[in-house]
Amino acid sequence: MADTRTTDQSGFSAAERSAMKQRAAELKTQVKNGKGSAKKQKEAQACLDAIAALPEPDKTIAERFHAAVTETAPHLDPKTWYGFPSYARDGKVVTFLQPASKFETRYATIGFNEDAALDDGEFWATSFAVIDYTDAVDEKVRALVMKAAG
Repeated sequence: MADTRTTDQSGFSAAERSAMKQRAAELKTQVKNGKGSAKKQKEAQACLDAIAALPEPDKTIAERFHAAVTETAPHLDPKTWYGFPSYARDGKVVTFLQPASKFETRYATIGFNEDAALDDGEFWATSFAVIDYTDAVDEKVRALVMKAAG
């Protein structure tokens, strides 16, 4: 795998440039896919394809995260976002998984965007490092997803 820390004149690493290209391709695909249930089906398939393409342990983490989200919050729509498996409400990403392999980091990250209903006073976490998706992690993730999905 290429060194993702090497940057060009723009200051972006190769992995960051790749993620931006993936996002641009996702936006083009959204326009081509139209609207309604056919669009949602294609986006859900893209999410499953992104998960299937991951190396271990990211693949197992992503599969378990996908199961947790789809079982806990079936009203969230699976899709990809910057190539990451993600789950949206009304087209806005609520939660996503950033695989460790994407940017050659030590751990995968489960993140929540501003549309997640996680507000807790003046300060709350919006991302969580995951090294191993255990049953205890699954329980915590499901509780967070339930709260975030509203």
